[in-house]
Amino acid sequence: MTKNAKPLETRWYDDACGTAHALELVGERWALLVLRELVFGPRRFGELRASLPGISANVLTQRLEGLEHAGILKRTQLPSPQKAQVYELTPWGYESEPILQVMGRWAARSPQHDPTLPLSPSSILMSFRTMIDVSRARAFSGTFGFRFGDETFHATLEGGNLAVRRASIDDVDVAFTTDPMTLAAVVYGGVALAEAEAAGTFAMTGNRTLARRFLSLFHLPPKAT
Repeated sequence: MTKNAKPLETRWYDDACGTAHALELVGERWALLVLRELVFGPRRFGELRASLPGISANVLTQRLEGLEHAGILKRTQLPSPQKAQVYELTPWGYESEPILQVMGRWAARSPQHDPTLPLSPSSILMSFRTMIDVSRARAFSGTFGFRFGDETFHATLEGGNLAVRRASIDDVDVAFTTDPMTLAAVVYGGVALAEAEAAGTFAMTGNRTLARRFLSLFHLPPKAT
């Protein structure tokens, strides 16, 4: 561990409740967002930091070491020719995704939630997995690619389930090239596809009818009163 990193045990609540222990594991600031960025596959340190622009290198190092100490993530080496060190969730770590989804759906109902704030690629795709209308999604299937700059994600819709992973998008029914904020504006903000395409911030190839059906599947929950 780094000189300034604290052992996990210094945060213990001395409480047998599972919720208390969950906070001991992932309650530090930025910890849950690190998990969010790793849900769709391994990431290098620099890639994680770029997706979390408000975090310092020192704090990110501490969070990664704390989550590794807890058994939630691990460090691995990419095969040749890259041979770079990456961080990825353990099988138990991947089990945290439903927690992130429930928290996200619940917090989106807050009157103080501002959907216009910046989003990372993982953020918008996590929101899709969270906000999908499963009953409507069961009516059709397809494969979808998302290109956000240098990042590409492959999504498969089948039986109402939307599976997403970091992968190439060479062979998909529909491919979207955009940025997370524009995609959010189209899906959640009521911005017309034609308007986004005319602005040059949104492009799609493939089956446009399928694309429109897909983009209509996601809705933010009503605000709490």
